[in-house]
Amino acid sequence: MKKLVRWIGIGTKGLDYLGALFDLLIRWYLVKVFWQSGILKVSSWDATVALFTNVYHVLFIPPELAAALGASVELGGSALLLLGLGGRFAAAALFGLNIVSVISYPEISDLGLKDHFYWGILLLFFVLHGTGKLSIDYWIRRRFMDTRHAEA
Repeated sequence: MKKLVRWIGIGTKGLDYLGALFDLLIRWYLVKVFWQSGILKVSSWDATVALFTNVYHVLFIPPELAAALGASVELGGSALLLLGLGGRFAAAALFGLNIVSVISYPEISDLGLKDHFYWGILLLFFVLHGTGKLSIDYWIRRRFMDTRHAEA
């Protein structure tokens, strides 16, 4: 019985390490999606502003401001999410941007809608659970805060 308990403990610890690695890989995937979109926006700024003027229908703010905010959230949020620094905040900002993207582009295809849905679910996971053990947030909590609450 002791051996069984020991092996279960080893297996659980191994799964914890795999879980942390999985969190990092999912963050990396999301960063790739949003970083590339942000880079595309800033690399051809005139085209981006034209898209926000003529195609995307962001309510309540001018197209230039919407384009700048979108690119800023994509690039800044991606960098923070990858590092796991302010990860919940970064994931929440990207989650909000994801929703605005779907709402402001009425001609989105079913496939595009599915992509945004999956990205939203993954981002919501990080909003609710944190960025995991392989993050700066986790290290900060372990180092400077009560360790009883440093789970993720």
